[in-house]
Amino acid sequence: MSNLSIKDVPESWAQTLRKRAARNHRSLQGELLSLIEAAVQEPGLPLQGGAQPQPTEGQRMGWKTVTQVVAELNTKHPNPELNQALPRGVDIIREDRDSR
Repeated sequence: MSNLSIKDVPESWAQTLRKRAARNHRSLQGELLSLIEAAVQEPGLPLQGGAQPQPTEGQRMGWKTVTQVVAELNTKHPNPELNQALPRGVDIIREDRDSR
C-alpha cells in the first residue's frame, strides 16, 4: 500500500475531520481513508482529457421543483385510488389506542 501525506492543513479542517471521524466511530486515519475511497469510486470523476461522462439513470444532475416531482409521480403511478382501499396510518393508530 502507498502512503500519502498532506501538509499545512488548516486547523479548522483538521478539527472538523476529527469530529467527523468520532461521529462515524472511526480513527482519523480510517475516516480519511473512507473519504478518499468515496472520492476515487465517484462516478462523476473527469475522464482523461477532461471529458465528463454522461450521467446514468438515477444520478442527480440538478434540483427538481415540487411540481416536477409530483408530475413525474403522477406519470409513473396514474392510479393513486388503488391505495385508497388500504387503511390510513392514523386510523390504525386510533383503533389501537381505542382498544386499550
